[in-house]
Amino acid sequence: MIRKIIRIDEEKCNGCGLCANACHEGAIDIIDGKAKLVRENFCDGFGDCLPGCPTGAITFEEREAPAYDEAAVKSAQEMKMREENMKDHEKVMMKEMAEHAAGHGCPGSRFMQLKQAEVDETPDSSPVSYSKPISRLGQWPCQIKLLPTQAEFYDGAKLLIAADCTAYAYANMHEDFMKGKITLIGCPKLDDIDYSEKLTEIISNNDIKSVTIVRMEVPCCGGLQRAAETALRNSGKFIPWQVVTISRDGKIL
Repeated sequence: MIRKIIRIDEEKCNGCGLCANACHEGAIDIIDGKAKLVRENFCDGFGDCLPGCPTGAITFEEREAPAYDEAAVKSAQEMKMREENMKDHEKVMMKEMAEHAAGHGCPGSRFMQLKQAEVDETPDSSPVSYSKPISRLGQWPCQIKLLPTQAEFYDGAKLLIAADCTAYAYANMHEDFMKGKITLIGCPKLDDIDYSEKLTEIISNNDIKSVTIVRMEVPCCGGLQRAAETALRNSGKFIPWQVVTISRDGKIL
């Protein structure tokens, strides 16, 4: 079709890139130091790129050109936004890792392995009865969203993937489930995310010996179980695993 479209005079172009930045549709790239209209179907012919050109290298012309493809432009913009968000996320993660290595950053997200004593001790170092509860948390943090995908505490670990509420509903959570395991907790309803990708990385990239999934009987906990099962399947490993369901009144079903 014949339509209005931009024309770039490469002899006048100094490769500053202002036009490429001004083109929200992404029709222009800088190639070998020169601006080029590389996606004619992305050019809407409105000329947002014209005012920013310091050398006057961009003009309009009417010629045979493919029609403006708004759907393709939106798809490309969404992909670019996802890539930028991913880069921003990677920068944040790298910063957090650097701060952790340097001993700085938020104390709540610093990774550490916890070594719990078999018996608790009072300030005068006198052993107390086993009837006194002892924490069996083996690492920090324990929220799935905060945990790294690789860490020393995963080496040879038995994983406990538990719904947040299970520790409140089941009275003996520490002794019966957390003891001797690395604990990962989450709530797919409140977090509103799919844990399967991160869990897949954890299981795939570490020497995991077994996986225990502890969930509540309520339907929303099915998301946690499905994510763990998907991760086990996607990891390509044959690892012993089991699912334990806790009732709302604190019983094992």
